[in-house]
Amino acid sequence: MRIAIAEIAQESDTFSPMTADRSDFETYGLYFGAEILDRMIGVGPLGGFLDVVAEQNRSVELIPIVRAWAAAGGVITQPTLEMLVGKLVDGLRAAGSLDAVFLSLHGAAAAEHDDDAEGLVLSAARDVVGNETPIICPLDHHANITQRMVDCADALIGHETQPHDPRATGRKAARVLFRALDGEIRPAIGWRKIPMLTPQDQFLTSSGPMKEWFDLARAMEQRPGVIDVSPYPMQPWLDVREGGWSVVAHTDGDAELADQLAAELADAAWSRRDRFWIHERVPAAKAVAMANDAPQGLVILSDTGDSVYGGAPGDSTIILRELLNQPSDQVALVPVIDSEAIELARRAGVGATIAIEVGGKVDRVFSKPVKLTARVAALSDGVTVELPDRGSCDMRRTALLTIGSVRLVLLDHRSFAINHPVLYTHLGLSIENAKLVVVKTASNFQFFKPWRQELIRVDSAGMTQSNLRDFKWSRVPRPIYPLDDYDAPHELESEQQRPP
Repeated sequence: MRIAIAEIAQESDTFSPMTADRSDFETYGLYFGAEILDRMIGVGPLGGFLDVVAEQNRSVELIPIVRAWAAAGGVITQPTLEMLVGKLVDGLRAAGSLDAVFLSLHGAAAAEHDDDAEGLVLSAARDVVGNETPIICPLDHHANITQRMVDCADALIGHETQPHDPRATGRKAARVLFRALDGEIRPAIGWRKIPMLTPQDQFLTSSGPMKEWFDLARAMEQRPGVIDVSPYPMQPWLDVREGGWSVVAHTDGDAELADQLAAELADAAWSRRDRFWIHERVPAAKAVAMANDAPQGLVILSDTGDSVYGGAPGDSTIILRELLNQPSDQVALVPVIDSEAIELARRAGVGATIAIEVGGKVDRVFSKPVKLTARVAALSDGVTVELPDRGSCDMRRTALLTIGSVRLVLLDHRSFAINHPVLYTHLGLSIENAKLVVVKTASNFQFFKPWRQELIRVDSAGMTQSNLRDFKWSRVPRPIYPLDDYDAPHELESEQQRPP
């Protein structure tokens, strides 16, 4: 049994002024060939696949081709995606006869030349291996499912939770793959597009309408003949031709049942569409006041408009400005991405007091620089850390500035570590001594769980803001809820199915 494995994954924010190039993938390890098998043990969907190979004691010849994972950001540059697709195609051609391809993708990537990056990758792979070789894809459940993706994949398996568990998704997809290769199942796909967008406020699967929707998918999987049911609440900053929520259902050779499941789950989302817009966000000034007045314990301020994990630049100063306007004697931990400010801090050196402008240099639409006087407390360069489910991460240069009780950590690039305690502890700070921490994410708070006492979602403007109506949409299919008056009953045509 010969199986090729690969990963090309990035989440794109088409409203961001940034682009993603090769360096964005190299930050988290751009691996080729046999190095993948060593590096990806226990990491992400590929790690989940390797788990299943080991637990089932499979006699499998693995052909590792490329592992390219980048944090969310702007669209991928054409040369970068062409390079990655070229590596995948060359590897598949060199592999010769294959029994299957395990291809890990994100699902919400767009490129300068093609806003359906995953469709492009899948079609390139399909062209090489032909129609008889199964291609199984684990995806982030914030993916945007397209017709080309469904046409070219045998199964599209999404995450079951938010926060995500990519390794578990890899295990689930791997079990589907091996069941198919063993002749136990013959996957058939049914799917639906749902003409709606929603903000990130209800994206957690632990409560509310999202939990209800995902719980229904899990219940459907208990029905006879059902292999997988994957809901896809598309991340909301993707202005592309086939944008919108989706459902993909997989059954054992029963395309009609798969279609029925997809329709049922799509209707369940549509009937809850207004509830997905319920939020508890508060303005930045109020959020800071609430945090300062909160009882002892760490308060998390979620900078929803500047979510680096959603593709924002990470240089918003909206919350920082309010912290400076409302001084407190309680320690506040704040991250900002600003390579220019880091350079000035490094030139001045540890212990120096500097006048500096911080942030607001990439996002010039919603934010602006803050002028401040600070002491350079610490500097670091070249620190590499291992992050859960993400593997190796080079934090590059960081600088710690102190302004009263504010501990401002500057980063020179959009490191995944921006929302991890290690960002502060590696500079000598103690999380236990902090009253609040600003996180550049709207949903991945789990890393501060040991200290968290309260969470406040800040209604901050930015490239990942929840007020979707303020963006200029030009490519998504119209009409779409809630950008248009779309209150008609949800009656969607059956989408094309891949035959069993």
